[in-house]
Amino acid sequence: MIDTGITPDFITVDGSEGGTGAAPPEFQDAVGMPLQEGLVLVDGMLIGANLRDKITIIASGKVYNGFSLVRTLALGADICNAARSMMFALGCIQALRCNSNDCPTGITTQKPELSSSLDVDHKSLRVYNFQKATVHAAKELLGAAGLRSGQDVTPSHIFYRVEGRSVRLMEDGKSTSYFHRPKAGSLLTDEGISAQRSPQLGRWWVEGGKKYNSTKRGDGYLAL
Repeated sequence: MIDTGITPDFITVDGSEGGTGAAPPEFQDAVGMPLQEGLVLVDGMLIGANLRDKITIIASGKVYNGFSLVRTLALGADICNAARSMMFALGCIQALRCNSNDCPTGITTQKPELSSSLDVDHKSLRVYNFQKATVHAAKELLGAAGLRSGQDVTPSHIFYRVEGRSVRLMEDGKSTSYFHRPKAGSLLTDEGISAQRSPQLGRWWVEGGKKYNSTKRGDGYLAL
């Protein structure tokens, strides 16, 4: 993106918490990075590359209530997607038959005898009510924190209880401490990379640059 000046309109970060009943069980249980860590990583990379204001970040991964919505915005998302919770509102019972065309609730099937059980007028109202209540709850939380918009919430507004005995700021948690938010443009210079509070962030940036340059020359394993 830096080399060409071409950027996507948005990047969607879909955490490993999400998924579909069509996925293999081992993929559901063990593959992917959790949303919080993945979101902080992508947000930090774009900030460090001076690209954050050019790209919208969409996040998904068990965004199912007001707090999870606020928390995801605090970690850097501009927009949140919700799938699982909306499926539940629609009537999903987690039969894990999404890809079989035999969904017993009629949601993920084309068979008339099964899809006829999905009352669109009734279920669409349930989804609407769930979405409305979720957004209302998120607004209440933002208002309680003295904020006017989801754009104003940061990890410093959220505390976690640790082992029932103490509390800590979200910005001191594992996801935000492992991938500290870099200064704008700091990944564009060698000095900035070496000064990163999160060595892993700088290391992945450098390795990604090597892979890109190798591919650009035509001698990388990604060359087509």
